[in-house]
Order: sequence, then C-alpha cells, then structure tokens
Amino acid sequence: MRRPFRILLLAASLLHASLGCAREHVILLHGLGRTQASMAKLQAALTRAGYVVWNVDYPSRTATIGRLSDDAITPVLAACHDQSADKIHFVTHSLGGMLVRSYFSRHAEPHLGRVVMLGPPNQGSEVVDQLGHWALFQWINGPAGQELGTAAGSTPNRLGPPSFPVGIIAGNRSINWINSLLIPGVDDGKVSVENTKLTGMTDHIVIAAAHPFLMKDQQAIAQTLAFLRHGHFDRPQGVNCHSALSL
Repeated sequence: MRRPFRILLLAASLLHASLGCAREHVILLHGLGRTQASMAKLQAALTRAGYVVWNVDYPSRTATIGRLSDDAITPVLAACHDQSADKIHFVTHSLGGMLVRSYFSRHAEPHLGRVVMLGPPNQGSEVVDQLGHWALFQWINGPAGQELGTAAGSTPNRLGPPSFPVGIIAGNRSINWINSLLIPGVDDGKVSVENTKLTGMTDHIVIAAAHPFLMKDQQAIAQTLAFLRHGHFDRPQGVNCHSALSL
C-alpha cells in the first residue's frame, strides 16, 4: 500500500480570512529527500501575508516524477476547490518544480495562478549525469532522482515550456564542493544557475544562497512574495530581468 500523502493547512479559517489574499491559496512542494518541515519558514511567511497555505508532504524517493506529481497534487487541488479558492499558486523547491511541470503538462487547472521555483533543475543536473549510475546514489535518491540528468531525453528536458507564469530563484553559493566540481559555471551545489532557467519563464533572479537553504533564505522569501503579488521579482530600477529572451 502506498504511503498516504499528508497535507498541512496553516491558515486561519476562511471565516476569518476575508481580507488580503484570503481567496488565494498557495501549495508548497518540497525537494528530493526533504519533508514539509523544510518549507515551514516559507509557510509561515505566506500565511502572515494572507494566503491560505497548503504544505504537502510527499515521499519523494519512492516513485517517478509523474507518479509523485499526480499523487501529491491531485488531492490538494481538490481541497483548494472545496475551499472555493479563486487562485491557486505554487511555490516549490528543487524537485517540487518538476512535479508542477509534469502535472500541468498533462492536466488543466482553471484557477492556476503563479508559480515560484527555488533552485529547480529545469534542464537537469550534471551531478546526476556523473553519479546517477552509482548504486548508493540510486538508493538515496530513488526513481525521481534518476530522471534529473541533463540529456535531451531526461524528464526535465522533455516537459516543454510552462503554460503558467513562472518565476525562478537560483542560488550562486555552494556548501558541496564535490558536487560543484561536477557542475560547469556558477552553481548552488546541486544545479547550475544556467540549468535553473526554463524557456518561456516569466522572470529569473539569482541570490546568494546554497541549494539546501533557498527556501529558508529571507531574500528568497521576499522575492517569492513579490512574484506572487506582482508577477515579477523586485529589482532596483534599471536592472533588467532574466526572461525567456535571454535563453
């Protein structure tokens, strides 16, 4: 029997959430090998901002990206509909972004809003290319981890452009120098800044943070709120955004 997916709603009752973003929901999806606890700081910030927040815990090492996305996203969307959500946004870390891309390449959602991805391997990671054949890597990362290489046939590179507005936050610090030796260019210890980019993305920004800490970084949280509210990240005037045109 499959392990049930746990969903935590951290928000006031809709009876008491009539102001601000009360009819806007945000679904959080953690990364590979993490739990919903890793998204707790983001969850609290979004709740304070007035969103109804759903923090999904899913067994990221047990199945393929397609299977995980259907099992994790379908029930929480149904819960949002039951709560009469006007808009449903997503904020993801790492693998969570691939779940969103996979799900909405196959399913439609009329209330889908904006998506913020933190450190997503949108074009795969060279770490998987180099270490994916190791038995230890396969045991630690499971079937989904095997799909995250940079080859043209890898899952991230087969999913195509997004059908929703997406803002991407990449990190340029690493605490894993071994992984960083395998990754060309600037990276966050798991994925290069370049490979976080996605054709058709709405906005892209780079911050001084490492992959494991992106979802807890104060700047990342502030930029997440900016994108959900305005559809773009906050920058000083005159600083150009990274868009699909820069790919």
